[in-house]
Amino acid sequence: MILLEPHNVIIQTTLSEKLIKPSSLDVQFVDYDGVRFHLTTPERKTSLLLSMHIRCWDELVRYGAMDVLKREYGALLAAQAEPEYNVSLEIDLEQVPADPGARDDFVMSIALFKRNALAAPFELAFKTQKELEASGAGRGELMQIHYRDEEAIYVQAAHDRVTVIFSTVFQEETDRIFGRVFLQEFVDARRSPSINAPQVLYSNRDPPLEIRDVPGLRNTEDIGYVTFVVSPRHFTNPERASATISHIQLFRDYLHYHIKCSKAYMHSRMRHRVTEFQKILNRAKTEVATVERKTASGRTMTSR
Repeated sequence: MILLEPHNVIIQTTLSEKLIKPSSLDVQFVDYDGVRFHLTTPERKTSLLLSMHIRCWDELVRYGAMDVLKREYGALLAAQAEPEYNVSLEIDLEQVPADPGARDDFVMSIALFKRNALAAPFELAFKTQKELEASGAGRGELMQIHYRDEEAIYVQAAHDRVTVIFSTVFQEETDRIFGRVFLQEFVDARRSPSINAPQVLYSNRDPPLEIRDVPGLRNTEDIGYVTFVVSPRHFTNPERASATISHIQLFRDYLHYHIKCSKAYMHSRMRHRVTEFQKILNRAKTEVATVERKTASGRTMTSR
């Protein structure tokens, strides 16, 4: 299966091009989950302003998003965000490292703008888990990230694990069927001793026990809940923790992307099969024999 990249490709390609040839720019685009970006040159060609609007920004700030962004971007973080946006980065192309490797790393870090903002509640949960593990019991705060309409991510730390729950809406009955098939593959793959994956649980309509008391949850057939039980071994060091965050926060988009790809593939196979059947039917048409008869006067009559 195809893994979605955590970075924004538009930011990566645009910034790479402007480092080679600076020019005036004013681009607005939307990422997964309806996150809006605005990349512009407000003053001069070598000065870029990247702004982001994300609907769950207030929740992310509560869980430490500004601390994460200050750690990742430092002086690039603008003191005042652009109007109608939540946070902005001020990028001076003249200050970008000249070394090709360092320059690529810089561009990638900017392209991870959204990923780093969404990482805050996960980093907080991992930190809380370590504290609870030292005490031997207890649970952390249930963090709620309403990053889409009618959908949310719930993160809660315990002394032995971090639980991540996705609520997702399936627009069609076939989407729910495909979703169950995909999630069963996750369960089966985890049985392999060579795969070090979190436990995955799925429930339709009924929310898991961890969030059952949360007000406003939908109780309809088109809602599904996917639970990841993340063990401490999945974030034992900073590199592994970073990879875990990057993969898990894209799970909802990954699931629905592959559902749509599977449906498109099945539709193409069905159209191909219908075309083949039509060819067979065309070849199966019988030819009508033509018989010539003559009258007593010698005239020819044709009958079919």
